Amino acid sequence: MTEHGEADTTGGRNRLADETSPYLLQHADNPVDWYPWGEEAFARARAEDKPLLLSVGYSSCHWCHVMAHESFEDETIAALMNEAFVNVKVDREERPDVDSVYMTATQALTGSGGWPMTVFLTPEGKPFYAGTYFPPEDGHGRPGFPRVLASLRDLWRDDRSRVLDSAQGITERLQAAVARQYASDDGPAEASAALTSEAVEALWRGFDEEWGGFGRAPKFPNPGGLEFLLMHEARLRGEGGPPGTSGRMVLSTLRAMAAGGMYDQLGGGFARYSVDREWLVPHFEKMLYDNAQLARVYLHGYQFGGDPAFERIVRETLDYLEREMLDGEGGFYSAQDADSEGIEGKFFVWTRAELNAVLGEEDARICGAVYGVTEGGNFMDPHHPEFGRRNVLSRYRPLGEIARDFGLEEATLEARLAGWRAALLAERERRVWPGLDDKVLTSWNGLALAAFAEAGRVLGDERYLEIARRNAEFVRGSMWQAAADGSSGRLLHSWKDGVAKIDGLLDDYACYGLGLIELYRATGDLDHLHWAAELLAEIVDRFPDTEGGGFFEAAEDAERLILRQKPFYDAATPSGNGASALLAFWLGRYFGRPEWEDVAREVIAQVSARMAEGAGGFGSLLQVVELLVAPPREIAVVGDAEARAPFERELAARFLPATLLAPAAGEDGLPVLEGRAAAPGEAAAYVCEDFVCALPARSVTELVSQLDERGV
Repeated sequence: MTEHGEADTTGGRNRLADETSPYLLQHADNPVDWYPWGEEAFARARAEDKPLLLSVGYSSCHWCHVMAHESFEDETIAALMNEAFVNVKVDREERPDVDSVYMTATQALTGSGGWPMTVFLTPEGKPFYAGTYFPPEDGHGRPGFPRVLASLRDLWRDDRSRVLDSAQGITERLQAAVARQYASDDGPAEASAALTSEAVEALWRGFDEEWGGFGRAPKFPNPGGLEFLLMHEARLRGEGGPPGTSGRMVLSTLRAMAAGGMYDQLGGGFARYSVDREWLVPHFEKMLYDNAQLARVYLHGYQFGGDPAFERIVRETLDYLEREMLDGEGGFYSAQDADSEGIEGKFFVWTRAELNAVLGEEDARICGAVYGVTEGGNFMDPHHPEFGRRNVLSRYRPLGEIARDFGLEEATLEARLAGWRAALLAERERRVWPGLDDKVLTSWNGLALAAFAEAGRVLGDERYLEIARRNAEFVRGSMWQAAADGSSGRLLHSWKDGVAKIDGLLDDYACYGLGLIELYRATGDLDHLHWAAELLAEIVDRFPDTEGGGFFEAAEDAERLILRQKPFYDAATPSGNGASALLAFWLGRYFGRPEWEDVAREVIAQVSARMAEGAGGFGSLLQVVELLVAPPREIAVVGDAEARAPFERELAARFLPATLLAPAAGEDGLPVLEGRAAAPGEAAAYVCEDFVCALPARSVTELVSQLDERGV
């Protein structure tokens, strides 16, 4: 450190070297005098009467890397930043609360948003100028970053009162907008079947009938919306209705995504999104949250329609997460980068010559036909044209059609393809790997926990269940702070290399609680359900908006930012309020707590008047509406685990999104289990409607008969 408290950036590392976030550590060698978010940066800004430059991004963000290389690694630009500003670098995944506040400001000031996000603040944290990526020189309709820096430096120095007045006005307008965001002159609407039907119609209007998905390009997978559509279709079919558009939208989208290059045809798992309508060319970063959620959507698609290709996608995706994203302690990492060796997608793409070298020309010719490999390629990194055109692998053509072209039996080609895939994957693993963001985030791990637990139950795979159990043990042991007085504890948001930090946010509690429910359903271990109830109790106690309803993103005792936001709109992950409402609904049903079910209704009431018109962003809350309007059904299966297994396999084969499943060794612990018992060494299933149960089914045949009678 220098005598004035500045980090020595003349040859050493800056303050970010002491952080755990991989994204922050990527900038530890910058000549910029970076601070992490915290009071130290704001204190220096006040002491030196400087504005703050807030830069927000994440480790797998391609344009974040570009701006870092062009500007933050440039000595001249860094000197200008250090001279005029206190510079703060934030990992948006580590501090989503900070990111959401200043993304709201950026969108309000510019009309758009994205990362890297660049916001200029007063020493009180009030924004006065914002943007996203700035190039090092003027061009492409954007001012160069040095010109922006110099202009704002001069404005702060020469017209301070104007800057402060502007910042104050912007902050007040943002606060007022947040306060009225979900106010409705018409008052709240009730959760109703009509609401979900309107939402389906809205989604249908934006549906791409040729390629699946919603809108044109770029295309994002929207797992929350797909889950809602499947739930809606299942309810209508359970009521005796004909097949509708909901299931059609989901199944065609799942098939199209699995065929395109957004799905990693060799290694399994999905990239973040597709840059085109056809799901062919992805933006190559692979995120835990996408893969956890999509694995469950495909699992539900498999239950719903029976397509074995969907089971293959589930297994390949979860196997990818186990192989490449699972920490030895039991937590899942956050993301893999889009770039390797500075080139987007280099790790994942192929030329025909590379296939020839691995497989030989004849096999490469057939394999290339399967994966759509051509001499001309279908992808090029525009920033590195010297790398040439390459192929993103896809599987658009039916395998039987390709087999006929080459005079092969389809089964023979399938067997040969498995060997080619293994050989290509082995060759790919010799390449320089993309960067790995190996921090563990509680909310995203909750999504992964749910995926592995439910897949273990549905597919009968004990390996997936063991991964889920280990994850719960890890989070309980490393990211949960039990209270010294024995009262409920608190979750932490982020963990890396043995260090857990940052108070848990709303979605940490809600998403992990939902994962624990799935682990209970898969194992019958009530301890998981009781921990989920502890998490919900923390939400209800520490996160509520007692005046306006719903839940805030951060707890009442968290660091106060200029805005206190209430997340209702799904982004890439379920909104905090959507996940909380789902958790409250299910735990209210399991524990016979109608006040918790009322929590779900109250959350819906905040936005129900707007949900249909914005259906694409309210998938998790629309799922809650489907649960509220579905007939209340429960199925309890009691007996020891071995005796329960045949009954549970029958239930696992059915898509039952609105049915409460309660496996247990005995009758203790839940209302639905009271008075339900089985003889030693035997099992019994109780099929109930609003806790009024039929006679116990003591064989799988009896269970099937009862389920079919009720259209379950």
